[in-house]
Amino acid sequence: MSQTTQSIQLPAVQGGLKKPGGRVAVLAVAAATFSVVTTEMLPVGLLTSIGSGLHVSDGTAGLTVTLPGLVAALAALLLPVAVRTADRRTVLCTLMLLLAAANLASALAPSFTVLLVARVLVGVCIGGVWAIAAGLGVRLVTAEAAGRATAVIFSGIAVASVLGVPAGTLLGELTGWRWGFAALAALAVGVAALLRTALPRLPAHEGVSLGAFPGLLRIGRLRTGLLAVTLLVTGHFAAYTYIRPVLERVPGIGAGLISTLLLAYGVAGIVGNFVGGAVAARDPRKALLAISAGLAAVVLLMVPAGAALAASVALLVAWGLAYGGVSVSAQNWVMNAAPHAREAASALFAGVFNVAIALGAFVGGRVADGRGAGGVLWLGGGLAVLSMAVVACARSAGHANGHGTEHERAHAKGTATAER
Repeated sequence: MSQTTQSIQLPAVQGGLKKPGGRVAVLAVAAATFSVVTTEMLPVGLLTSIGSGLHVSDGTAGLTVTLPGLVAALAALLLPVAVRTADRRTVLCTLMLLLAAANLASALAPSFTVLLVARVLVGVCIGGVWAIAAGLGVRLVTAEAAGRATAVIFSGIAVASVLGVPAGTLLGELTGWRWGFAALAALAVGVAALLRTALPRLPAHEGVSLGAFPGLLRIGRLRTGLLAVTLLVTGHFAAYTYIRPVLERVPGIGAGLISTLLLAYGVAGIVGNFVGGAVAARDPRKALLAISAGLAAVVLLMVPAGAALAASVALLVAWGLAYGGVSVSAQNWVMNAAPHAREAASALFAGVFNVAIALGAFVGGRVADGRGAGGVLWLGGGLAVLSMAVVACARSAGHANGHGTEHERAHAKGTATAER
C-alpha cells in the first residue's frame, strides 16, 4: 500500500467508527446525493410545463436550474463554516428536511418568484450535502473499503440522471409538474429518516473556517487537481448541455432514439463511476489522466461522427463511461492532497465543481449560438485536452506523491485548524 493511500485512509481507523452498519450508512448518504441531484435537475424535464403553468418563457424557466447551481457553489464553501462544530449526521438530516420544505414550496408556488426563492433553498441543500457527504466514506467503513464507499456515495449522482430525473419527469407529465416536486418532498423526508437511523454520530473532526480555503490552495497538488477538474467539467457541460442538437445532426435519428441513447449514456455513467472509483482508490492521477484523455478523444471524434449513426451511438456510450468517473476520481485526488482537512477540501471541491457546471453551460450556450453543435464539441474536447495536460504535468511539477511540500502541508494544516 502506498504512502498516499495510507494518508487518506488512516483517519477512518482513528475515527473509531465500527464496521457493522457501515454499508447501510453509505447507502443512506448515497440516497441523500441522489435526492439533491434529482431535485436540482428535475426542472430540465419539466421546463415547458413550468413555464406555461407560471406564465414565463422557457428561457426564464431555465433560471430554476441555473440559480440553484450558483447558490450551491457558494453554499458548499460557507455552510461547513456555519456548522463547523455540529454533528454531521444532524447537519445532513437538517439539510434533507430543508430540501423537503423547498420541494413542497415549489409544488405549491403561486408565482415564479416564489418558485425561485424555493430553488435558492435547493441550492443551499445541494452545496451543503455535496460538501459534507463527499468526505464521509472514510468515516463510515474500514480503511480498505473507503475508496469503494466513496464511489457508492457518488453513484447517487449518476443514478439520479438515469432513474430520478426521468421518473420525476414522467410523474410530472402524467399528473402535472407540481406533483413531481411533491414526490421529491416526500422522498427527502424519507431520506432524512433513513440518515437519522443508519448513520452513527459524526462529530465534527475539523473546525472549518474561511481561512482554511486560502491555506488549502497553497497545496500545489490540490491546486492542480482543482484546475484539472475545472477544465474537464466546464468542457463536459459546454458540450453535453447541447447534446440533443449534436445528436439531431445524425441522419435517421428521431426523438425516441435520442431518449434511448441518453438512457444508455446514463447507465454507462453508473458503470464509469465504479470503474473510475476502483482505479482512483489506488491512483487518482492515473484515473483522471485516463478520464481526461478518454473524454477528449470521444468529444472530438463526435465532430466527424455526425454523419454515422453507429459511430455516434458508440461514442455517446463511451462519453458516459468516461464522464461517470470524474466526480469520484477528483474527490479521491482531493482527499489524497489534503488528508488533514478532508471536509474543507471537499467543500472547496464542491464549490469549484458547481461553478464549472454553470460556466460550462453558459459558455457552451454562447458558442452554440455562434458556431452550432460542432462548435461546442470542439470547445469541450479542447478543454478536456488542456485538463489532460494539467494532470500529466502534475508529476513533473513535484507533487506526484499527493502531499505537496512539507511547507505546504504544514501551512495548510495550520490554517485549516485555526479558529476551531
